[in-house]
Amino acid sequence: MTETLFHAYTPLVVWTGLGLLLFRFVPKALPRLLGRTLYWVGVPLQILALARRTNFSEGMGLALIVTVTALLLGLTLAWISLLLFKQLFNKHLKRDVPVERLSCFQEKSWQGSFILSSILGNTGFVGLAIAPLLVSDRVLNLVVFYSVAQNIIGTYGIGVFIASYFGHQHDEINWWIQIRDVLRVPSLWAFIFGILTHSVELPAVLESGLQTSLGLVIASAFLLMGIRLAQIQGWKSFQMALIPSLLKVVVLPSIVGIGTTLIGLPPDARLALVLMSGMPTAFAGIILAEEYDLNRELIASSIVMTVGLLLLIIPLWLVLLD
Repeated sequence: MTETLFHAYTPLVVWTGLGLLLFRFVPKALPRLLGRTLYWVGVPLQILALARRTNFSEGMGLALIVTVTALLLGLTLAWISLLLFKQLFNKHLKRDVPVERLSCFQEKSWQGSFILSSILGNTGFVGLAIAPLLVSDRVLNLVVFYSVAQNIIGTYGIGVFIASYFGHQHDEINWWIQIRDVLRVPSLWAFIFGILTHSVELPAVLESGLQTSLGLVIASAFLLMGIRLAQIQGWKSFQMALIPSLLKVVVLPSIVGIGTTLIGLPPDARLALVLMSGMPTAFAGIILAEEYDLNRELIASSIVMTVGLLLLIIPLWLVLLD
């Protein structure tokens, strides 16, 4: 298992490390440009390639139900946590605690990043690299379907809706704005196009280029994360990321594990769904933060913390569920 995790995380370490090193030398506009390019071009290419090579004949229903349930549950827990944070803010404000330490709880950009960090999992770059190596072949479809559903319904559905809501000023909030933003998400249309062309054989050059481009997309996402990680300022950022990180990697997969056990799913299916629901905070959160001007630092800190937690908790899932 150690060797498997080492190979899976090598690209993450290399490209993220490069981003950390290049932070001081790249133009200030590059991170946002890179994030927007991934949003409009890179990620849609990944979704298109995934949709074209996925067999949707069996297992999709179960993965879809668990994915949506986990997303809604995570959204509920994140919202409750925000309400508790606001109460804590008001209580400490009355006790003359310096406002600067807690004022971020009142910022819309921080609240949006908090929710995204709590519910969006990296089922694509990390999930599809790790989970297939830890589960049996007969439940691989569950892993793929969960990844597709998480990206389309979660990241570029609910995630875009939340990012759009918290990224606009109060006088700009309108439900039609959020719906419009979701409907124009390029990854959604890439997925639809991938489904419609699933049985269409593309020229070898195009098919090969599509699959090859995925490596560039993954490297670019890790590079962007490294640049943003270099902007993290001290322990305070990780303190802020603790709650969403625990919700994402510990609480949600634990509830999924209990629920799938109660409904009688076999161990290999339970393991697959628990692993995918407990993937670290999605790198796409940073991409959405770039697109909608949310708090990048909180999402970047959550990514670091959830990756560390994942490495610690995977052996526990294997013991309990395998």
